[in-house]
This record gives sequence, structure tokens and C-alpha cells, in this order.
Amino acid sequence: MALADTGGLTSRPIEDLGRSVMAQAEVAIEEADLIVLVVDVRSGVTPVDEEIARRLRQVDTPVLVAANKADNREQMDLAIEFHALGLGTPEPVSAERGLGTGDLLDRMDAMLPPPQEEPENADTVRLAIVGRPNVGKSSIVNALVGEERMVVASEPGTTRDAVDTEIRYHGRRIVLVDTAGIRRRGRIVPGIERYSVLRAHRAIDRSDVAALIVDATEPEAAQDAHIAGFVEEEAKGLVIGVNKWDLVVKHGTTINEYERALREHLKFVDYAPITFISALTKQRIDQLLQLALSVADERRRRIPTAQLNEVLRKAVADYQPPARHGKQVRLLYVTQVAVDPPRFLFFVNDPELIHFSYRRFLENRLRERFGFMGTPIRLSFRQRSEAGTSNRGQ
Repeated sequence: MALADTGGLTSRPIEDLGRSVMAQAEVAIEEADLIVLVVDVRSGVTPVDEEIARRLRQVDTPVLVAANKADNREQMDLAIEFHALGLGTPEPVSAERGLGTGDLLDRMDAMLPPPQEEPENADTVRLAIVGRPNVGKSSIVNALVGEERMVVASEPGTTRDAVDTEIRYHGRRIVLVDTAGIRRRGRIVPGIERYSVLRAHRAIDRSDVAALIVDATEPEAAQDAHIAGFVEEEAKGLVIGVNKWDLVVKHGTTINEYERALREHLKFVDYAPITFISALTKQRIDQLLQLALSVADERRRRIPTAQLNEVLRKAVADYQPPARHGKQVRLLYVTQVAVDPPRFLFFVNDPELIHFSYRRFLENRLRERFGFMGTPIRLSFRQRSEAGTSNRGQ
């Protein structure tokens, strides 16, 4: 079960954020299986409550009224007043004290339709939209979806939670995961912002590919490197989208200069493709999806063992691994043991002799031959005895 928390509703929102919250709530109302209207027993029935109730009485979706702030027996008795909304018997609860929440959940469970098993689809690609606050992540999701599923505002941190949206692109199913802005750890405000960062990391963890959105008007932000590092650590695919490209004053070599600087800043993920986009004008927005699908396909590639060993033989011939501790490294053969991400196992005479620089050399040779655009690849080394069995791993 997914729980969608909309912003607070008002009868006549004046500011842009208020209108956007109302639009998001309308989408939630249309798509929900159950609507829980939260009211305040201390305030009683307000004109805003009545207006929202009129709207909810027009939908076919079941509605449950949760009368919040009922912190004692007297306040619980006040919940009966909300019968006047015409939405059934209200359920008194106290979010602060945890009173009545069990009864509320029981009623919610009884009113929800029975769960339906979603069929497994190996071709589904889960794309997490990640980046610093205020780089336009929600605006990009809106541009990709074609309707305002996310609340978009100029203030950072308005997206408090991860929200999934399914789209179809060229016949393929993509699940977009829009995450809260990831802040520098030392600056996280305790409570809700810390929870947002946790959910953002979880979203990356359950994705196949992450689209790191950076701000073209604020190049080389340290937080971009932090987020890219987390994506790489989790071995997820990576696409870099440079948003707000429409705001950059350009000359003949602007895009090349920007990409060179960005590559230097994020050189540890030099395999990630970069696209220059604008959520506002929708410039190259489709390319973000095209690259994400290509990266997802690269993650699932399986290379025949014969081709891998051909690359290995040539790599060793071009650059013999240096001896360590007076002992020469011998690389015997390699095979691919997994996909998503691609993992390769090298059998050697002694794994401890493999220096990190030679590991990097082998990775570069694999990329030169087979590509693996946008995805980390993992190399491991295992000792092989003269009898042909492996008895020590790394």
C-alpha cells in the first residue's frame, strides 16, 4: 500500500505553491483507492472543511474522516460534529499522542479494495531522479510525465518524500522515482529533512538507474559529487542531466567546456553519459529517458567468456602486471558471473598481488571493448590452485 500525503488545502490559494498543492491534491483524489480527510476537532467544522467535503462527495472513491487532535475523552466526543460533512462516521485520533490510530488503520484496511499482485516485468526500468535541492527534479518529472504529479516550487525541500510515477516510453515501462533533495550531511535539519535524505537513499537503492540532475547555473557543486559517489557505491546506473541549460549564455564551445569541467569534477564516474536539458523548455528531455534505457540495457549485457579472455590476453600482452613482493602476478582467465551490474571474476595465482591501479587498467580495457556506458562494473579476483580449483577469494 502506498500512502500519498498532499499539502494542506485552502479554499482559495493565492500563491503559486498553494495552487500547485491544490493541483497535486486533485491528482491524488483521482488516483486514490481511499481518501482520508483530516480535520481538527478543536476548530470544529470550518468553511474549508465544508468546501473540501463538497468536492469529495462528488467522487466515487471511499472517504474516511479522521478527526485529529482528540487528545482526551472530551475532545473525542467532539468528533461527532463532523457527521455534518456527509462523509460517514468520523474517527477520532490524536496524532501527537497516538490515540485512536489503531482503530483508524482497521477502518482504512476494511475500506480498501483487496490487493492485486502486480505482474513481474523484466523489461521495467526504475529511474531515480536525484540531485541537490532546487535543481528542478520535480519539474523534470512533470516534463517527462506531461502532467503535474509533483508539487513544484522555487523553495528547496518542497518534495519531502519519494513518489513513484509510471510512464511508457517507446513501448517500455519506466517507473520514475522523484526523491527529496539530498543535502550535505552536516546541514541536515533534524527530523523531516533527515527522513527525506533517508528516503532518497532508499530510492536510489531500489532503482536500476539514477539520473543525477545538476544546475547549469551553479557548476561544480560539491554535493553533486557526493550524490554521484553514493550512486556509484550502490552500483546503480548513472545518467547526468544538466538542467536549466536554457539559462546559460552560450558561445561556440560552451557545451564542450562545460562537459570538460563537469567530467573533471566527477571523474570517478567518467563512464556516465551527460545530456544538457531544460525542464522549462523541455529541451532534450526525451534524451534523458533514452539514455536511461540504454544504460539499463548495458547493465544487463552478458559477454561470452571467449571474448573476455581475448581482451585479457591482449591487456596482459600490452601491460604486464608489475611484480609485488618479489612475486609475479599471473592472470589465468576471466568470466562474467553476474549482470545488473556486470560482474567479472578473474582467476589469478595470488589475488593479493593485484594493485588497484591494475584493477583500474583492466576495467578500462573492458569498457574500451564492450562499452558498458553509464554503469559501474565490478571486478573480483580469486586464487586458482594448480589443480584448477579456487580456494581463496577477494
